[in-house]
Amino acid sequence: MSILDKTPHTTDNNGGHYVSAPLILFQDTVLSVLASLLSILLVRWLGQPIMGFTHIVMRWLLCALAATVLGILLTGSHKAVRRWSTLKSVTRTGYAILIKEVIMIIAVILGIGGELFSSVSVKVLVLLADVLLTGLLLMYMRVAARMMSKSEVSKIREEASRKNALIVGTGEKSVEMAHEMALEGNYNIIGYLTTDREMAGRVIADKIVYYCSDPSELRSLEWRLGGVDCLFIPKGEMDLQAKKDAESGESSKAGKESETSSPVSDGMSLFGKVIKRSFDIIVSGVLLIVFSPLALISAIAVKLDDGGPVLYKQERVGLGGKTFNILKFRSMKVDAEANGAQLYSGDEDPRLTKAGAFLRKHHLDELPQLWNVFRGDMSFIGYRPERQYYIDQIEERNPRYRYLYQIRPGVTSYATLYNGYTDTIEKMLTRLDLDLYYLRNHSIWFDCRILWNTFLSIVSGKKF
Repeated sequence: MSILDKTPHTTDNNGGHYVSAPLILFQDTVLSVLASLLSILLVRWLGQPIMGFTHIVMRWLLCALAATVLGILLTGSHKAVRRWSTLKSVTRTGYAILIKEVIMIIAVILGIGGELFSSVSVKVLVLLADVLLTGLLLMYMRVAARMMSKSEVSKIREEASRKNALIVGTGEKSVEMAHEMALEGNYNIIGYLTTDREMAGRVIADKIVYYCSDPSELRSLEWRLGGVDCLFIPKGEMDLQAKKDAESGESSKAGKESETSSPVSDGMSLFGKVIKRSFDIIVSGVLLIVFSPLALISAIAVKLDDGGPVLYKQERVGLGGKTFNILKFRSMKVDAEANGAQLYSGDEDPRLTKAGAFLRKHHLDELPQLWNVFRGDMSFIGYRPERQYYIDQIEERNPRYRYLYQIRPGVTSYATLYNGYTDTIEKMLTRLDLDLYYLRNHSIWFDCRILWNTFLSIVSGKKF
């Protein structure tokens, strides 16, 4: 047996962290049995009602469970799995699926499905569905998690840190300039700027056309896009030059006004906002009920650890620049900030209690934030809310933090996936770049992507 087989967590020569073998065993088993459940339900949906269908399903799932575990253990597909896919990992997983399906074929031949599998066509259909769904779910977990690799993270951080630019005009010269600047890679070309109202909202070469007729609208657009560093004007597209000059002439006054005025509405549609808020209310309400036993156990563990308060409340700044109390299970000693505000320094932080270290490691300390989501202080997806003490330090280096006040802060965020916990001001500034990227691009589908990638990160052992 190799050292990788013996050690639950290790590191390869390229710095990639291997994931706990028991975790992968559990993950793959659940997904495989889920695939088998979906396959038999599909056959049942396409067929006629059958007496004793529940018992048939139970036998089918028990067989799938045994076949999956046997296949995984024989091939060792749960060992030496990195956060992103490798040929070795994918090959072993393929062999495990093959073993499972051979066992399932034998079970079908022996009559495990009873009357449900009475015809050859039904047998072929259920086995085909099983192998396809099992392969899809297990392989997706291997391949999709590749975006968490260091190279992908570096690429995303670099893109988010570039200066944002708009191209004035929608003519041929403007499109050529946008293409050339995108190839250079020094700027994020957000879109085109036009004074033609009919062009507003159109898409040219994957970039949106924004309507702007005066400096005040340009300032509103800047809020919506999380800041605009540059306006590039090709020759022949000088219709906005006067407005640009006017905007520059009023820059000092406009800048002061924008710092103190209320945030404008962000770019998400009203329909998207209703869907997002409805999702937050319904899902947080359900999870508050579902996780109430786990929350109770966590609360008891915190109380028994050192006798201090169970919940930790801290004032954060959220939607509209208004403050609220974020809730967490207390993971640090009662006097953790007796000497002033301090950032969390990781698993070795001496201020952590024993129970708190466990809760932090498994993200259980965040459970009370479901109440923040239900109340409307936060959303599931947004930006991580910060204390005013650190916001002041961030805004000294990058005043664009105020643009985030247009949206609710989140339990998780795009920045959390690629920046992790922030224990320095430099990391906070990198996080801000990623948060502003989210502000420019957020939508229902983008939020779904973040939720799914957060799930992938958790099951693949990534620490935030």
